[in-house]
Amino acid sequence: MEIRDAVSLIRDAVGQSAGSWADLGAGSGTFTRALVELLAPRSTVYAVDADVHALRSLRSSEIIAVRADFASEFDLPGLGDGFLDGLLFANALHFVRDAESVLAKLVRRLRVGGRVVVVEYDRRAPSQWVPYPIPSSQWAALATSAGLSHAKITATRPSEYSGMLYAASATRSV
Repeated sequence: MEIRDAVSLIRDAVGQSAGSWADLGAGSGTFTRALVELLAPRSTVYAVDADVHALRSLRSSEIIAVRADFASEFDLPGLGDGFLDGLLFANALHFVRDAESVLAKLVRRLRVGGRVVVVEYDRRAPSQWVPYPIPSSQWAALATSAGLSHAKITATRPSEYSGMLYAASATRSV
């Protein structure tokens, strides 16, 4: 996917946001770069991934690369719980066996009113590339169980690899 396509897919989910965000499972950074384009100037994006090779190309004035497995405990330089304005999981949660508990644990890093954005495959059977699919029909229940509200699907598009992709958002409740 090209960066402009990623921007288009997540634009409505991210909204008019600014501040500090984390792209969890950043990989090669297509969605990290899309997020940087969408956020207000002087925003910061923490690109979190376990693959040091993927992270090498992501260092910039707006991106702080953090080598970590987001499904485990990890630190973000200079930030504690409740300080992030947003979390992005672009094609990442489907690698986690228990997305519900991992998402609930990570939501505590958001300030109240902070936003979670996901990009996932819809209507796809489990495979080695998407071992734990999260259909769009399950997003609202997953978000609610993690302490999020206002869950909604904001965009869909055909996937280059079959099926559909969707972007969704939700907000951290009190």
